[in-house]
Amino acid sequence: MAIKSTIFKAELQIADMDRNYYHDHALTIAQHPSETDERMMVRVLAFALHAHEALSFGKGLSADDEPDLWQKDLTGTIELWIDVGLPDEKLIRKACGRARQVVVYTYGGRGADIWWNQNGSKLGRINNLTIINLPETTSQALTTLVQRTMQLQCTIQDGEIWIADNNDRMQVELAMLKTPPESFR
Repeated sequence: MAIKSTIFKAELQIADMDRNYYHDHALTIAQHPSETDERMMVRVLAFALHAHEALSFGKGLSADDEPDLWQKDLTGTIELWIDVGLPDEKLIRKACGRARQVVVYTYGGRGADIWWNQNGSKLGRINNLTIINLPETTSQALTTLVQRTMQLQCTIQDGEIWIADNNDRMQVELAMLKTPPESFR
């Protein structure tokens, strides 16, 4: 018998002053049996940073042809494709051909550094790709917020990101590894 996903619920309040986006989201998050709490919380953070009424969780680990998060327009065109972790360079290229914008969130410290050193020169030429790295201390700290039912607040102002629950509050550090040219933003 296959092990089923663990279901988490999150009430996520977002105050993104940089984008003038203020909204509450009720999220149902399916944690794949092989997914760590760290990876799941990076997905939640990615949702908060790109929040939009049309943004939704994809199959992620369960399917190579779907991202962890995506946003489609009313015609079904993929506007935003978000992957978390250290995806294969060929899968990223394929995603960049399918979506208007692709964002990859890496994490894991040394493993992410090695992945970037191996793939950075190839991926650096893709215009609609952004790669953001979460330092290991940040991604590990996010796991302190994990509960089966979470109430989270995310505040973004002047490029600073804060995420909190009823007990803890932490600043989120991000390192931009690759950004698209101005004409693609």
